[in-house]
Amino acid sequence: MPVEDREGERRVAAVPDTVVRLVRAGLDVVVQAGAGVRASHSDAEYEAAGAVVASDPDFSAADVVVHVSPLSPARVSALRRGALTIGFAAPGANAEGLAAAVAAGVTTMAVERLPRISRAQSMDALTSQALVAGYQAALVAASRSGGFFPLLMTAAGTVPPAKVLVLGAGVAGLQSIATAKRLGAVVSAYDVRPASADEVRSMGATFVHLDLEALEGQGGYAREMTEDRAARQRELLAPFVAGSNVLITTAAVPGRRAPLLVTADMVAGMAPGSVVVDLAAETGGNVEGVEAGVEQDRDGVLVWGARDMASRMPADASRLYARNVAELLLLMTGEGGVVEPDYDDEIVAAIWLTRDGAAREEATA
Repeated sequence: MPVEDREGERRVAAVPDTVVRLVRAGLDVVVQAGAGVRASHSDAEYEAAGAVVASDPDFSAADVVVHVSPLSPARVSALRRGALTIGFAAPGANAEGLAAAVAAGVTTMAVERLPRISRAQSMDALTSQALVAGYQAALVAASRSGGFFPLLMTAAGTVPPAKVLVLGAGVAGLQSIATAKRLGAVVSAYDVRPASADEVRSMGATFVHLDLEALEGQGGYAREMTEDRAARQRELLAPFVAGSNVLITTAAVPGRRAPLLVTADMVAGMAPGSVVVDLAAETGGNVEGVEAGVEQDRDGVLVWGARDMASRMPADASRLYARNVAELLLLMTGEGGVVEPDYDDEIVAAIWLTRDGAAREEATA
């Protein structure tokens, strides 16, 4: 396991607890010195768990490399032919990395492609990291809001609760709802999928109903909509956005640009002091003009573009992610600690991007 070299990445793909499991399964685990420091795990903890800690590990000797952010082309090129990598691969934005994997004959397993089936729940890194991001989104909004989230009744008068609107009720959205509710806000939410209404209400929030057709996609994700339908949705959402003190957007379509849910005019309709947190900023944004990692002041409305949200809470994010990776690796590990992926298994078949010097068609595209 290497030190993550992407700027802003503080998570790690294995923690001491998962190292113990991997060693028990017969695997030899090598951790690059300092890999877990930013996630609150020392080299001594990894050694106590059974790993070998090396300051300059020989990656060309590795059979499997586990990671969080996509490996750089240089790191991929240093691997031996037939080596296996497991982690986020960003197939829509990592052409150089995939090309390097094809040239080096490296097998790339992308955790973001895991199918949403019951067998894969313990391996679902998208879900575990979305949980962290949704929690952080509500905390960021609360910390930047000009007012309290809860209702306060004081000798100096009553302070009304904040009105929070969450767009997108997937894992991240539901966690944002739950966290905002715990902080005392009045929360409402919208999602294009009809099944989300009950989930939103179960969190104590109000579901926003719009007079539009449902857009349920495969695997529980929303599917893309036509531009006419998107424009009508924005028109109907505008008064709800304007009436909110805090707006959190979380909508995403896997492998695609994030859908545009909120225009600049809609943001301009919010009261000064309002806060917008866009969790989809790194994939284009749900809010027009948002920039990942940038905080904008738009005539008194703060628009915050999320970046590296899961890394803002690296200890627990790493704990969850490492368990996802360990479960996936153990699925492919046979007797004696030999890693032999079964490409007929529906999980393995879904996640490989490069293999035997070639890339699957959609990855190449």
